[in-house]
Amino acid sequence: MTKKRYFFTVLILGALTAIGPFSIDMYLPGFPAIAKSLHTTTAEVSLSLSGFFIGISVGQLLYGPLLDRFGRKNPLYVGLVLYILASLGCFFVTSIEMLIALRFIQAVGSCAAGVASMAMVRDIFPVKDNAKIFALLILILGVSPMIAPTVGGYVTAVFGWQLIFIILAVIATLITIAVIFFLPESYQPDPTHSLKPKPIINSFWSVMKHPQFFTYAICGAVGFSGLFAYLAASPFVFMDVFGISSKVYGWIFALLSVGFIGSSQVNGMLTRRYKSEEIVNVTLPAMVVISLIFLTGSILGWFGLYSTIIMIFAFLCCVGITYPNTSALSLAPFSKNAGTAAALMGALQMAVGTLVSVLVSQFKSRSSIPMAGLMAAAAVLAFMILLIGKRFITEQIDEPVADGDNKILIH
Repeated sequence: MTKKRYFFTVLILGALTAIGPFSIDMYLPGFPAIAKSLHTTTAEVSLSLSGFFIGISVGQLLYGPLLDRFGRKNPLYVGLVLYILASLGCFFVTSIEMLIALRFIQAVGSCAAGVASMAMVRDIFPVKDNAKIFALLILILGVSPMIAPTVGGYVTAVFGWQLIFIILAVIATLITIAVIFFLPESYQPDPTHSLKPKPIINSFWSVMKHPQFFTYAICGAVGFSGLFAYLAASPFVFMDVFGISSKVYGWIFALLSVGFIGSSQVNGMLTRRYKSEEIVNVTLPAMVVISLIFLTGSILGWFGLYSTIIMIFAFLCCVGITYPNTSALSLAPFSKNAGTAAALMGALQMAVGTLVSVLVSQFKSRSSIPMAGLMAAAAVLAFMILLIGKRFITEQIDEPVADGDNKILIH
């Protein structure tokens, strides 16, 4: 693969990965405006975020078998078109119920992009490079939390929150054009993959029962849910509790994203010297310590606005390093059914994230305690799952190293 082809392939895969997060981050500063426009509360508006997470969880399980049966691009086209239509629909909503429903449909469309991009990483690149590629995708994905909330804040303030969804539709259209003309099909359709319920369930179960998969996929999903706790609670914590404006919130959100993105790039350097397993063994305990300090300080009233930002920044740094490695370790044992494995891994992440985001909306405390508590619970539980799951891995752990089944399909 030439350097130019490599660059554009990673760029397009990164853009596909970023569609979902961009759809989340860009409208977060508009929560108060949406609540006022639709005559509801910010807590009710946050249910549209939960609906989005549910849509991604459901959709990923749907697209996994489709990607393995029909190839990567055709199901991807269906999802992108569905996303564009739902985004346009969000522009015209007149009730919170309509917004929640359309956000669910929008999510079902967007998750095709996320699952397809994950599977195509496994298809296209040597397995030994997967953790590095995932880190590069996070770098591109990082444009979302750095730019989207800031843009969303200004768009909401000047033009109204509805225009955000027109912008999302335009972005998805441009990405679709790039996929059509510049991203090759990386996996030939396989008619042996049945779309009947029983074979699909058996396929998911064969992936799920692999000790390395369920250890690192579940551990990674639970740890990653700490990020969802932050996403769901941050509009309330920063704008209601600390009283900052939507514009300032966008800048804080962008600053905090530097921790997640920057650490993911540090991970790229770490994987040159250390195994993914070794990295996870260090970052997860660090996440536990940081989150417990944050929770204790929140309960005891130690933290104001700036110290809260510092603690979240440190937590997101740990997530940024852990996530690429748990993802790579989860997918490493699979080649033929990488689409199914990627879908199941993503569904687990979104299912746990949805639960956490719903829990955040149920707390009425006017403080950062619910957010800190859920972040700490995610970190502690993820570490416990890692320790327990390792007992079931009787064979040597498959690290992201080259294997005979992997083929580089782009030359």
